[in-house]
Amino acid sequence: MTVFVLLVILTSIPLARARPNVLFIIADDLRPSLGVYDPRGPHKTPHIDALASRGFVFTRAYVQQSVCSPSRTSFFTSRRPDTTKTLNNNDTEPIWRRLGNLTTLPQHFKTNGYHAVSIGKTFCTSNSTCSDYPYSWSIPTWHPPTEAYKMAKVCPNEDGSLHMNLLCPVDVASQPGGSLPDIQSTDYALKMFKSFARNATSQTPFFLAVGYHKPHIPLKFPAHYLDLHPIENVTLPENRRYPPGLPPVAWDPWTDVRLREDVAALNLSFPYGPMDDDFARKIIQHYHASVTYVDDQIGRLLQGLDEYENLASNTLVVFIGDHGWQLGENQEWAKYSNFETAVRTPLIVRLPSNRRSLTRQPSGPVYVDALVELVDLMPTLSEVAGLSVPPLCPESSSKSADVSFCTEGVSFVPLLKQTNLSIPWKKAVFSQYPRPSDDPAENSDTPELENIRIMGYSIRTESYRYTEWVGYDTEQYEPRWDEIHARELYNHTTNNREDNNLASSSQYADLISTLSIQLKKGWHKALP
Repeated sequence: MTVFVLLVILTSIPLARARPNVLFIIADDLRPSLGVYDPRGPHKTPHIDALASRGFVFTRAYVQQSVCSPSRTSFFTSRRPDTTKTLNNNDTEPIWRRLGNLTTLPQHFKTNGYHAVSIGKTFCTSNSTCSDYPYSWSIPTWHPPTEAYKMAKVCPNEDGSLHMNLLCPVDVASQPGGSLPDIQSTDYALKMFKSFARNATSQTPFFLAVGYHKPHIPLKFPAHYLDLHPIENVTLPENRRYPPGLPPVAWDPWTDVRLREDVAALNLSFPYGPMDDDFARKIIQHYHASVTYVDDQIGRLLQGLDEYENLASNTLVVFIGDHGWQLGENQEWAKYSNFETAVRTPLIVRLPSNRRSLTRQPSGPVYVDALVELVDLMPTLSEVAGLSVPPLCPESSSKSADVSFCTEGVSFVPLLKQTNLSIPWKKAVFSQYPRPSDDPAENSDTPELENIRIMGYSIRTESYRYTEWVGYDTEQYEPRWDEIHARELYNHTTNNREDNNLASSSQYADLISTLSIQLKKGWHKALP
């Protein structure tokens, strides 16, 4: 992508000056399927693209685990999964609160005088009552009432019968409650903006997190969005078959997709499928339609903010996905892996307009190609807002868990200030994923803690992705590096599709040794 040379001077914020508000937007299961990331693609996301046109677009932003609760816990606490001890979606009472009581991003802002509000799906995701109130939020998390129908039979087939389907275009008025969760979340957020604007003279800034459910399955959205994505325009990925040399332990069998009635009716073989090509096109079509639907909700949200100039000019906007989602690449249809399509996510940052001094206004989005991670968000937003920046945590995850306020990331504010595009930055970023066994099983995607036997640790450098699947100690939350189950190596300079595992090639033996050492040294040694 073209990189615009931009000088940004982030002015320090004196105590007497009002601190910036923060609008923190999260989309669920959103890969970088946006016009700003792929202008030639089928994406219709004008509102997110408009946000990006006035902000920074990070082209290589990565999550620490590609499933909802571990990823969200990681970026909200600025710690990695081995530290938070959150490795699946089943922890209704956060273990990191019971054992470590880690400081979260909104908690840090709340402690420093912010009114912190959570709307929709933001934090703990296995149970709507798990919102981390009163630690992180000033008031209880608001959940849209129609969220209750996520697993309900509300998806119409052609004969009018209702099912729990994967593909779920609907007539909104006929839905239970006459609405959809993301519409209701946006409505509530607009009310909050009105309240914030009315009380703006109080000098109390806000930290507002809005979590959208889409495009997470079921792919449920107003049916008219399909008209924007004709099925005849849908193409299947080139690498839609099982990759040669992929170790079985790396495979996620997309069990949650298979549970949906329309997918179950296809009678696909477990664990590899493959998905029927015609149905695959429909999944891709419905995913893009779902993204356009959530883009419209974000458009309503940002327009509502812009109606109040006293808020909009002093609000830092951050937009992320909690992880990616695989649309048939390598025969995968979910997210539970270390593939690039699962761990890479959108990250867009728009600075408050009254707090930036530019040498010139950019004619479009400012692309930042450095490797960054979502654990970097807490120190970055703290620095932009003029709050104390958490210090680096100890290298050991067990010692890190004993420190309530620290970061396992680093502020990327220097990237926002850069005048030299070759500024040294992270040497690598890291992700991980647990497995119960070497061969795919029905619980491979989200194994319970007591069933986790193997952890796949993955390092992404400028040119390579290298993964070691090793034994895992669930009592200490630590890898057994001497118990190697499998390896993966992908060369992104020659093939960014990750469909050719080079780990068994003697040609790459020295490189694998080097990357293995770098992986074991961990995040501390990869910092800029």
